[in-house]
Amino acid sequence: MTAAFPRVLVVEDEDNIAIALEFLITREGYGHDRVATGSEALPRIRATRPDLVLLDVMLPELSGYDICAGIRTDPALAAVKVLMMTARGSALERRRGIELGADGFISKPFELKDLRAEVRRLLAP
Repeated sequence: MTAAFPRVLVVEDEDNIAIALEFLITREGYGHDRVATGSEALPRIRATRPDLVLLDVMLPELSGYDICAGIRTDPALAAVKVLMMTARGSALERRRGIELGADGFISKPFELKDLRAEVRRLLAP
């Protein structure tokens, strides 16, 4: 069951970043939801099956890496795209995210145009 427009789940504990992400997502015409802790993420993803998860790496309770691994080990979530975001954008961090199955990786602070391009790429039919 696919919605008429893509749905994005923002998993971000910093309100100011989440607000900017939600603004961008709304402007692009996508539906969105948000959780602020790692422990809320997988249950919400399983319940709502978003098309894309914007996933912060450093979260309270459960890391973005753990959440990404949880998504990728659940066959029911195979179609969910994952864009990881981190303030520690080293090559090692990026490689770890990709190895766990992330579809993309963006370093904070990011330019909105770069984020928009990544979101569009991942949600392209």
